[in-house]
Amino acid sequence: MTERVLTQRELNRALLARQLLLERARLSIPRALERIGGIQNQYAPNAYIRLWSCLDGFDRDALDRALARRSVVQATLMRGTIHVVSARDFWPFAVGIRRAGRQRWLRVHRPHSERVDLAAANTALSDFIRGTTRSRDEIVNRLCAFDPPGAPAGLAWRGVDVDLVRAPPSGTWTKRRAHTFALAEDWLGPPAIGEDAALEHLARRYLAAFGPATRNDLADWAGVPMMFLRPVLERITLRRFRAEDGSELLDLPRAPLPDPATPAPVRFLPTWDATLLVHARRTGLLPEEHRPKLFAIKTPHSFPSFMVDGAVAGTWRHERGRIVLEPFGRLAAATRRALSEEAERLAAFYE
Repeated sequence: MTERVLTQRELNRALLARQLLLERARLSIPRALERIGGIQNQYAPNAYIRLWSCLDGFDRDALDRALARRSVVQATLMRGTIHVVSARDFWPFAVGIRRAGRQRWLRVHRPHSERVDLAAANTALSDFIRGTTRSRDEIVNRLCAFDPPGAPAGLAWRGVDVDLVRAPPSGTWTKRRAHTFALAEDWLGPPAIGEDAALEHLARRYLAAFGPATRNDLADWAGVPMMFLRPVLERITLRRFRAEDGSELLDLPRAPLPDPATPAPVRFLPTWDATLLVHARRTGLLPEEHRPKLFAIKTPHSFPSFMVDGAVAGTWRHERGRIVLEPFGRLAAATRRALSEEAERLAAFYE
């Protein structure tokens, strides 16, 4: 049978639905995070803003409580970036990327780490943190003995490969620097999953949150080479489609594919939102002519943005108690009213 071709509009609405951006949901925070594949969170308010856009009646304190209860954790995961994920997803994500993604990332991005006795540094770090929490400065000072002569301070810390979580209240709305750490095994208990099952979990989470998507889209999101993911995809039961450019798209059975005519409300996104990164490029959430306006060398933290009809149409910032909008072009009067109402709600969320 000829595979169904999905238009960009169909992929756009599928992504919005799965990312809870077509309609605010009534879900627990852990379940919402599982639905959307976690939240990239280099800047602590990102997770709060994204959940506010996804969940009906979301309260900032609710995420603080979830972090304190350990039903939600913050850690460095996919692509070597900070993510907020459910406790249930942490170990599958961490184990899935450990050998295939994280260790490879360290070799590529920390090329001088081979000068460090990483096995000894890993043991020293684990012993130093076990049973307590430690600040980044404390960790760097403890590991400075493993820095090679003449190397910059902190080389050993940047090269170690120990599963850590960022312990609250650091990395929260009120204490935004996420620089207090605990051993993941202390925080959540030891992992109870092997690499194969973890990679399958990772693939399923991605397709459920971002599909239909190509194999390379999955690899880009996970930061895992395709050689590790190919066997996983071969054993999962999948639906197959085609993109308009002929690329094969993979998806989970019964995953939502809304009518492309489904209206998309205005929505506000934080910086570095995962829906706007390269692995979701084919959905058109970020029109290519606007990509340099969000992501550029001079703006390493990107800009928060707002969407109109399922596409980024401008940036926003919180300033003196209000949300200031900077649209990329002219907006219809009805759209301006909708944005103004949503901006007032977001400004109230900041208070």
